[in-house]
Amino acid sequence: MSLEAAMLALGAAARAGAAALRRASAEQRSAAIRAMAAALRIDRAAILAANAADLGKAERQHDRLMLDEARLEAVAAGLEAVADLPDPVGEEMARWTRPNGLDIARVRTPIGVIGMIYEARPNVTADAAAICLRSGNAVILRPGSDCFESAVAIHAALVRGLADTGFAEAVQIVPTRDRAAVGLLLGGLGGTLDLVIPRGGRSLVERVQAEARVPVLGHLEGVCHTYVHAAADPDMAAAIVANAKLRRVGICGSTETLLIDRAALEMLPAIAAALEGCELRGDGEAAAMVPMALANEADWRAEYLAPILSIRTVTNWQEAALHIAAYGTGHTEAIVTQDQVVAEAFMAEVDSAILLWNASTQFADGGEFGFGAEIGIATGKLHARGPVGPEQLTSFKYVVRGAGQLRP
Repeated sequence: MSLEAAMLALGAAARAGAAALRRASAEQRSAAIRAMAAALRIDRAAILAANAADLGKAERQHDRLMLDEARLEAVAAGLEAVADLPDPVGEEMARWTRPNGLDIARVRTPIGVIGMIYEARPNVTADAAAICLRSGNAVILRPGSDCFESAVAIHAALVRGLADTGFAEAVQIVPTRDRAAVGLLLGGLGGTLDLVIPRGGRSLVERVQAEARVPVLGHLEGVCHTYVHAAADPDMAAAIVANAKLRRVGICGSTETLLIDRAALEMLPAIAAALEGCELRGDGEAAAMVPMALANEADWRAEYLAPILSIRTVTNWQEAALHIAAYGTGHTEAIVTQDQVVAEAFMAEVDSAILLWNASTQFADGGEFGFGAEIGIATGKLHARGPVGPEQLTSFKYVVRGAGQLRP
């Protein structure tokens, strides 16, 4: 079978799986997700061995690729959390009656078949499968070559868990590293694909947005900011900035730029001390307070995904908001202040998917939002924004009930 024929068959199988999910009850989908979680635990040795093989072949080591017992257990627990979420399918979003007696309801419905293209994140294999099942969608997974062995092993466990549920066709994986498969996926697989979600670096997202013949739910890079206002509590500011940058430097919610008021510069030495092991790059005023390399224009745009933090001094929250508008990617920003008026004004002004007040940007995560898991942070402004969980992977339809009305 040619690659094109194999990909078309994959799409047809996923479409059949989507039809089965659409007919299923919420309880049946929940049971299927729990079965996938159980299979992950049973197959953990094979999954970790596959991940070790991926790590051994990786050109560079990075945190997102690595799995261990604790992380795999967290993935399984995340699936169980998704299984316990309220089911969005069939939810009545609004209902009203027209003067002519027509009863109109807006009801959540699955999108259909989702194509998931991702890099270096083997956990996405399971997260995407669970979130799609919860929302009644089938999924076609296309992992990057760097996490391919891990993804295939996870997929095998998921399908084994689904074997007795009738939904095994709903979770498909592209079984080749051949990059031509991505082009075929972006072409829509003969009309069987309804939505593509890329999760990875800028080059991947830009390619998908440029070539896709189906709608794209984009997840661009996370150039996230933490702004320390003059009215910040110094101890809180140091703790939040350190956590926002260093808890996990390789995730998209990690703070990459610290903005700090000139009136708060006396806090910078304590903040720098809390950032032990982190390379600092700042403007002249920041460097005068704490020894560090001078930042350049590229630093303000950088998603380091490493223990590196750029620091810029600003006059007030308005200047901080202007910097974010010029250099941010619309992902996540935080303000640290005890002044509620300033906090609310900052959060109203800044146009990013997630805004936090007195909390770490590392909370930019579907699990932390109560979604159980997520398949990325959407930075666009249409359909979904922020963490993409089950509800964000639904559309809606109108159900109109009448009693013989005729339009005059």
